[in-house]
Amino acid sequence: MTEMHLRDALDTLKSTGVRITPQRHAILEFLIQSMIHPTADDIYRALEEKFPNMSVATVYNNLRVFREAGLVKELTYGDSSSRFDFVTNDHYHIICDLCGKIVDFHYPGLDEVEQLAAHVTGFQVNGHRMEIHGTCPTCELQATKIQ
Repeated sequence: MTEMHLRDALDTLKSTGVRITPQRHAILEFLIQSMIHPTADDIYRALEEKFPNMSVATVYNNLRVFREAGLVKELTYGDSSSRFDFVTNDHYHIICDLCGKIVDFHYPGLDEVEQLAAHVTGFQVNGHRMEIHGTCPTCELQATKIQ
């Protein structure tokens, strides 16, 4: 399935006139395979050995290109660093307050919230975002071992 996502993403970039460089290909592949919602620095560190001449700015620039092409979503949370998500369909995130891990989940019942908000307020709704905070199983286990 990952290969199909990569091929589709590369086709999308090509159709918008974006040249596929080895760095772009590697960044995109990392995003597709990653389930950690990486920051640009995470991506840079993961790829710096393979591309020693690549800068963090190159990563940021490519992420901007991917975002503009609709391939990634930029997530901004309280830690002031953007994280990037290859899954662009509507879904929600639960965030560990201790380690910062972000996990996707979908709950169809929340899809009606926008329609209800528009109906009740008269607003033209452009979207919504929900994030749930807690402690991931790994951090919870570590916390119980310390006690």
